[in-house]
Amino acid sequence: MKRLRVLMTREEISPDRLAGATAVVVDVFLATTTLLTILENGADRVFPVASLEEAEEMRKKLGASNVLRGGEQDALRIDGYDHGPFPEEYPPATVTDRDVVFITTNGTRAIADAAPAERVLLGCLRNAPAVARYLQESGTDSIYLICAGSAGRFTLEDFLGAATVLSCMDARGWRLNDGAWMALDFMQRYRGRELEVLQQSRAGRWFLEHGRMDALEFVGEVGASELVPEVSGRSLKASENL
Repeated sequence: MKRLRVLMTREEISPDRLAGATAVVVDVFLATTTLLTILENGADRVFPVASLEEAEEMRKKLGASNVLRGGEQDALRIDGYDHGPFPEEYPPATVTDRDVVFITTNGTRAIADAAPAERVLLGCLRNAPAVARYLQESGTDSIYLICAGSAGRFTLEDFLGAATVLSCMDARGWRLNDGAWMALDFMQRYRGRELEVLQQSRAGRWFLEHGRMDALEFVGEVGASELVPEVSGRSLKASENL
């Protein structure tokens, strides 16, 4: 029996259960959205890291001259880093042929937590249909859609991202956990209204209150990208079409 599970936070991960599975990490605001953008915009190598210590280790290993460091900790820009967590900070002119080391409070830690899986992909609203097609065509019989969450708490935007991936798949023949059933039910009501859902989320309200509707619309553009980032070693690569 093929199994598909939606985990509401990264804290729900049981590493021993990930063996042989494909894990899709979802952190819509903003880790997986921004990492997708960095890779799509021409960075040479992209390294999601789980801690500031790992980021510094990676920077030294790569050599500082061609390395950009970006991200956030506790929703704050990191002192001494080149850029923050927002996708627009990484245009092609900035990242082409550069190495990028990237860290966030929840998303990049979720990527590290998912490492025991056979394959780790990054999903968000912008590439949700592409991720769904990849999963359908991969032949995997065990899938985890992992919502990064926020400090152990459920977040609406990550659930929306996982639910959007699931809604683009044919769920017949899959044994779904309770989270996956909830996700399908949720999308029966809100498919096509993703931006509306984002606006109602706690993080989405921050974007609205700070006049960042442009960023919110970028994050919420379902299907804007065909790229599916995959963790390969310690860096990301674009998954090849199956």
